[in-house]
Formats: sequence, C-alpha cells, structure tokens
Amino acid sequence: MNGEWLRRGRDGRLSVYLLSGTAVHCRAERGPGGPWDPPRTIGGEQRLHPVLAVGQGADGYTHLVSWRPTVPGESGLMHTTHFRPRLAALDWHSIGHPDKTGDRTGTPAVAVDAQGRAHVFVRNKGGGVSMVAQKEKGGWDPWRDLKGSDVREDLAAVTGESGLVELYAAVPDGVAHWRQEEPGKQPVLQESLETSARPGTLRALATSPSSTTLFFTDEAGDVCAWRPGTKPVAVLASAGPGAVSAIRCELDGYDCTLLAQRSASGRIVFAAYPTEQEAAGAWWTESGPGLPVGAEVSLAEDEEGRVVAATLAPGSKELLLTRRKDEPGLALEAWRPV
Repeated sequence: MNGEWLRRGRDGRLSVYLLSGTAVHCRAERGPGGPWDPPRTIGGEQRLHPVLAVGQGADGYTHLVSWRPTVPGESGLMHTTHFRPRLAALDWHSIGHPDKTGDRTGTPAVAVDAQGRAHVFVRNKGGGVSMVAQKEKGGWDPWRDLKGSDVREDLAAVTGESGLVELYAAVPDGVAHWRQEEPGKQPVLQESLETSARPGTLRALATSPSSTTLFFTDEAGDVCAWRPGTKPVAVLASAGPGAVSAIRCELDGYDCTLLAQRSASGRIVFAAYPTEQEAAGAWWTESGPGLPVGAEVSLAEDEEGRVVAATLAPGSKELLLTRRKDEPGLALEAWRPV
C-alpha cells in the first residue's frame, strides 16, 4: 500500500483501508474511540490487483486508487472516493492508463489539492511519470506526461500546507521532485537530489507553510530527511526495511514529527523530534508485540488529537491498535486487537 492507510474521517471516526485478495476492505469505528465495525468491501464488486494508493484532502474525504485487470495482459487504473467512514464509498471508476493501453506500469500514488481534486501519479512505460487529475466541477483531465527517466516504482505524493501538490520519485542516482507552481497547474520537474535512496522507502509529509519533507533510507542505512533547496540530513539509523510512517502532532506543546517503523526485531518503534529541527536528534523506542516480516504500521490522530498507531501483519485479519496516553511524553497504551 502507498500512503497512510489509517485515516480520520470528517466525522471524527478512524478507519483503515486494507487489501484483501482482489478487493479493498474498510474497517471503521462505530463512534470516535468506540468499537469497530467488521470489514466492508469498498467500491462494489470490482476485481482488483493487490495494490492500493490512499490519499486524503483537507475536506476529510479519502481517495483510493488501484489497478484492475481488463483484457489478458492489460490493466487499467481505478479511483473511488470515500466521504465518511461508515458510509459506502462510491463505485470504482476507470481513469484509464498512462500509456492508453498496456499492463501495470508501477504502484500509483495519490494526493488531493486544496480544492479537493485528486491527483494520481504513476510510472509510465517510458520510465517517466504520468499524472491524471480531477476537474474541479467533475470528470478528469487528460493524462499528462510529467517527464523524468528511469523512475522506480515507489512514488511519494504529498499536498503542502499551501494546497499545492508535490511528488517525489526514486531514480538510480537520487530523488526527483515535481511541484505545482499554481493550483490546477501541471506539476513541474524541479531540482533532483543526488543521493542513494533505497527502493520502497520514500514517504513525504507537509512540515511548514512553504515546505514538504521527504523521508527515505539511504544505502548507509540512515533515515534521511530532505527539503528541496537544502541538503538531506540523517535523522537516525533505520530500524528495519521499508518506509517509515510519518505524522505531525503536538507533543507537550511542541509541533513534532513522529516516525514509526517495524524494526528488525519485529516490534514497532517510534521516534519524535521538533518538526524541521532534525539536528535536535531522535532515537527509537520499541513498543508492542513482535510482528512477522512484512507487517506495516500507519499513524493518524483521533478526534481528541491523540496519536493512534495501527499495525497489520501480511495475511492476517487481526488489526492491532494503540493510542497515546493522556500524560507527558509519548507514552502509549497497550496494543489491543480491534
């Protein structure tokens, strides 16, 4: 899955989006902080490939994108919108293929601008990036080629506090960056960072009115933070493989960035530091039970502004959840199944 799959809806309820065979399922709280409903299929009975991109707008609406098989050897991208956790999502809607026809070209990414328009990004067969975006009054614009070359599958899409959409992509010798100059405009390829980013480790977060921060793991094994226009900073050693989950939250009155990851020991680890102040230092703290390889973690805030973390092991239907305690620091409640 690409993007945070634990989300808080506009009604305050938390929900999770999960891949299950050829479908996407959603589980949601019955009320803020309350028990959880059983899984429900999202978007009707459409058969999908096991891939999912998740994004959310300032309006609280969640946008989901996946590939579906069409004819033998070919696939197309599908999109749906989920307005509230306990309501049914819209049916899956075809948004085409970056090359008009062909098989899957990569894992999609989705970001939602200030006007509530979804922007879907995916690698194309030429090795660059293509994008399709919703129109403000309904429908979709044509596919656009954003250029680039030798782009790897993992894309990180993010919406800045300005409401403008940005995209990061790993390339063989570094990271490429695209940014909108104005609302509704095509994102433009900006500067590229020369670095060694491990595949599958990119995660982006809006961190100030003018900046987004990309987190990635370099070949030395460090989780690095990069804001375009600056040099990347090694935050701390990666605790395990895969991308970190990242969220901004308030801890003891400070605007902090919280990172989470499944460690090599199998437990979930957390680290926090003042937002955009990587020099302040950070260190991992372990939490919860040991989880099998491939387990994922996602972060959100509940209606009361408390950090919530969710984990799910591959092939498991048991969702584990923890919340921050109402006390100083980052003390967490015991993990519990929901």
